[in-house]
Amino acid sequence: MNKAIQNLLFIVLFIAASTANAVNMEADALIKQTSEKVLSALDKDKKAYEANPEKVNQLINDIILPLLDFKTMSKKALGKANWVKATTDQKSRFVEAFKGMLIRTYSKSLTEYAGQEIEFLPYKPPANGKKTTLVKTQIKPDNGPAIPIDYRLRIKGDDWLVYDIKIDGISLVTNYRSSFNSDVNKVGMDGLIDKLNKKKIKSST
Repeated sequence: MNKAIQNLLFIVLFIAASTANAVNMEADALIKQTSEKVLSALDKDKKAYEANPEKVNQLINDIILPLLDFKTMSKKALGKANWVKATTDQKSRFVEAFKGMLIRTYSKSLTEYAGQEIEFLPYKPPANGKKTTLVKTQIKPDNGPAIPIDYRLRIKGDDWLVYDIKIDGISLVTNYRSSFNSDVNKVGMDGLIDKLNKKKIKSST
């Protein structure tokens, strides 16, 4: 995944996760309502986030993570076969390790947002009884073609939760599947978890 896509991933995670609640509102309305507020905050506090990276991490932990369906995201990223073979303890530790990896990967990208225009494409509400939906948008960079961004949300309890984001055809949750599968084949599930946690330690030193 190239640098431009990596930078966009964190931005859209921030937007989508901040809007994922209140089933009584359409999913596209949720994103539209909150994204303007979020992007305004990014512009206003950009220097503060640049000066204090810990503030970014705290923002992610407090606002974003509780509103993502991380179990589903982790399961899809690991792959069905590997998930089924993993023990309950391994699944729990992998979810935490995957969560930490995403925080590390995208926390520095918060300040990359530079006022790009977001266009919301026509939305088709889910049929009655259906618990998943798709919101299509696109970001228009200063140069080059628009970048399509699809948000996939599901109802869990009484809330909309984001369980995947696809950017320019690249799925967030499956982007890592190939490398994770390769690691599991080489060093096992515990080895993969240790590898992700070691990167966490390295990034904090």
